[in-house]
Amino acid sequence: MAETEHRPTNFIRQIIDKDLANGVHTSIKTRFPPEPNGFLHIGHAKSICLNFGIARDYQGSCNLRFDDTNPAKEDIEFVNSIQQDVKWLGFEWDGEARYSSDYFDQLHGFAVELIEKGLAYVDFSTQEAMREMRGTLTEPGKNSPYRDTSIETNLQEFAKMTAGEYPEGHCSLRAKIDMTSPFMCMRDPVIYRIKFAHHHQTGEKWCVYPMYDFTHCISDAIEGITHSLCTLEFQDNRRLYDWVIENITIDCTPHQYEFSRLNLEYTVLSKRRLIQLVEEKHVAGWDDPRMPTIAGLRRRGYTPGSVREFCLRIGVTKMDNMVEMSMLEACIRDDLNVNAPRAMAVLEPIKLVIENYPEGESETLTAPNHPNDESMGTRNLNFGREVWIEAEDFRESANKKFKRLVLDKEVRLRNAYVVKANRVEKDAEGNVTTVYCTYDADTLGKDPADGRKVKGVIHWVDVASGEPAQFRLYDRLFNVPNPAAEDDFVDAINPDSLIVKSGWVEPGLPGRVPEVGSWQFERTGYFCLDKDSTPEQLVFNQTVGLRDTWAKIGD
Repeated sequence: MAETEHRPTNFIRQIIDKDLANGVHTSIKTRFPPEPNGFLHIGHAKSICLNFGIARDYQGSCNLRFDDTNPAKEDIEFVNSIQQDVKWLGFEWDGEARYSSDYFDQLHGFAVELIEKGLAYVDFSTQEAMREMRGTLTEPGKNSPYRDTSIETNLQEFAKMTAGEYPEGHCSLRAKIDMTSPFMCMRDPVIYRIKFAHHHQTGEKWCVYPMYDFTHCISDAIEGITHSLCTLEFQDNRRLYDWVIENITIDCTPHQYEFSRLNLEYTVLSKRRLIQLVEEKHVAGWDDPRMPTIAGLRRRGYTPGSVREFCLRIGVTKMDNMVEMSMLEACIRDDLNVNAPRAMAVLEPIKLVIENYPEGESETLTAPNHPNDESMGTRNLNFGREVWIEAEDFRESANKKFKRLVLDKEVRLRNAYVVKANRVEKDAEGNVTTVYCTYDADTLGKDPADGRKVKGVIHWVDVASGEPAQFRLYDRLFNVPNPAAEDDFVDAINPDSLIVKSGWVEPGLPGRVPEVGSWQFERTGYFCLDKDSTPEQLVFNQTVGLRDTWAKIGD
């Protein structure tokens, strides 16, 4: 992790500073507790950077703990991907990865303790009946007819649940708190339910599984977590968090603190909606480069440093707000502008034939890998009589604002010669396919001898040695800033979020993959090699353009 990343301050760090100063804690222990039912997204990255960053900066430790209490929706694939994402971001957890299932025996014991204290009961009400009894935000709930069942009976019934004697949904274990509480989470919440499902860690051992709100606080206490950090939607649940800890026999009493979750323009960060995008095949999997998942960002060419920098810039507050996508894109541009070597690629090729260049001959030119960083060295470029140029870089006629190639005018080929366009060849539809030109052999690395001013520079790829490539141009997945607010967010998917083009790149790029993983294709954007690439078919993903094109739309 870069040493230049500075230490931020926020209200959570201020609380920690005060706790350490007052002797409330002598060391800091945090945790990152994802549910392994999908891939992590950029919102999780904010939580990762917060929890692991605090542990790092305060010389404490951070646990990675999987909240694996719902085996029906979980998979070991998600466990592995989450561990990969945390490591990719540059963080290491304390010891081995932990699982809530590690504590299932203890959790079950605490549930029995609550029953024995008269603070939990087995309820045979249907889910529909429980919803009706729960009340509303303005009306109190009603007690279940099973609420006053004897402790002895509840212990017997919970034992039957645990032994698998009842089918799923037949009954559940509820905490006995207050059905008139103004906080819905305190109206006798379910803390255990029956599920007959194979668990990826415990196999078939259990058929009753604890609920998140019961599991989370106890897991924190078992692990000695000092500051349990979660997003604002769990603010009311802090009352249940504290109630559970206060009513079981356990030494540690962790405290929960809430911060605002990340809301990012032109995407969705709801796990449910992301699952829908994958399952309905609106995207090509969890790591589709249009997805806001960490895996998707990684495949698109985002760097760990750019994601950490984004999390640093957005900060940690208690105020909900919508972050502009341009802020995330600016972080990767700033990173790659400094660290990505340059290369040349032509995405929509037309042929440029240099008629006065000797037929059958070629030469080797030298180009810098980075215009502002000599330490990146140079590379060799093959140059011959025919080169590919971008179709948009040529016009038969144009005004003075067009600084590229025009008939009867000159332009410089990047790191090569000045050429002058003389005539064109077109296909049956009238599209230019070939431009014939002449070159000034005395302009390699210098201006024309007679003082002619050549203002434009265009990129190119040698026809003889260039390698064919596919270019995947990714844009924002949705065409509205807040797709979650639409009646059906799927209707807001941007039809142009992926455009595929075929062209050419300078030779040898797969053999010299840069440490940063991406190149700046000069005058085009930043690209990385995709996992779909083969020696016969290179595939490049566009990470981000050189400029924010969406800003122009808003002007």
